[in-house]
Amino acid sequence: MPKKLHKAGFVSIIGKPNVGKSTLMNAMVGERLSIITSKAQTTRHRIMGILSGQGFQVVYSDTPGTLLPKYELQQSMMRFVNASLEDADIILFVTDLYEKMDENDPVFAKINKSPVPVIFLLNKIDQAKGSQAEDKLTYWKALVKADKYMLISALEGTNIVQVFQEILLRLPEHPAFFPKDEITDKPERFFAAEIVREKIFLNYKKEVPYSTQVVISEFHEEEKIIRMRAEIYVERKSQKGIIIGKAGAALKKIGTAARIDMEKFFQKKVFLETFVKVEQDWRKKPLKLKGFGYEQ
Repeated sequence: MPKKLHKAGFVSIIGKPNVGKSTLMNAMVGERLSIITSKAQTTRHRIMGILSGQGFQVVYSDTPGTLLPKYELQQSMMRFVNASLEDADIILFVTDLYEKMDENDPVFAKINKSPVPVIFLLNKIDQAKGSQAEDKLTYWKALVKADKYMLISALEGTNIVQVFQEILLRLPEHPAFFPKDEITDKPERFFAAEIVREKIFLNYKKEVPYSTQVVISEFHEEEKIIRMRAEIYVERKSQKGIIIGKAGAALKKIGTAARIDMEKFFQKKVFLETFVKVEQDWRKKPLKLKGFGYEQ
C-alpha cells in the first residue's frame, strides 16, 4: 500500500495592530491562546497555535501588529514578525474595513515579494454596510499581491472554515513538527502571565498597560490546585500606585478577574498572589527585555 500523504507547515498571521489577528488565530485553532483587547499592540510575542488532524498539522503564528519601532521593546516585537515571515510556508495577511495602506510599513513590500503563498483576509465584515466590504477588497487588490482574497469575520466565524480549506490546499507535504496532542509551543507560565496582562489592558487607560510586564515567578501545580505568584513590573513609581489603587482595590480586581480566567484555562482551582514592582524604563533596556523573553 502507498504511504498516506501528510501535510504540515507554518502559517504566519501578519497585519497592522488591532485588525483581529489574535481573534483569527483563536478561531482557527479552536482555543483561546492569544489575549484580545480593543487596544493596539496587545500582542507582544509570537504565539504558536497548533492544529492537528488526520493527515495534517497547521502551526499558526499570531504575531505583534506591524509598526515602525520607537523603542527597544517595539524593535523586539518586530523581530518576532520578521522571524515569522522568514519561516512561513503560508502567510495570512489580515486587514479590516478601516485600515488603509501605510507606505512606510516595510512589511507591505515583503508581502508583495513573498516567495510563499499569501492569503489576503479582509476582517470585520460583520460591521460592513452595503457594498463597503467588496469596495474595500477592490481597494486592497490593487495594492497587495495575493494568491487568494477573502472576506471574513473572525469574531463571528464567517468563512473561517473556507480559510482553513485554502490553507490545506497550499500546505506542503511534511511530517508533523510537533506531537499531535500539543496545541502550542508556549509553557503554562506564559499563558498565566498573558491572562494577568490582558486584565491590565482591560482595566487601565493611557500609557499604564503599555508600561506593564507580567512575570509568573512561582508556579506550583498540585493535584487539585495551582499556586502562582505574579509579579507586575511597571516603569515608574506613580504607575505602581495606579496599578495597586486605593487600599489595593484595583490590584485585587485584576487578581480576581485573572484567577477566574486561569481556572477556565487550566481546568483547575488557582491560588494567585500578585505583587507590583518598579523597573525603571524596562522597555528601553535590552538586558531586561531579554530577561522578559523578548529577544530572538
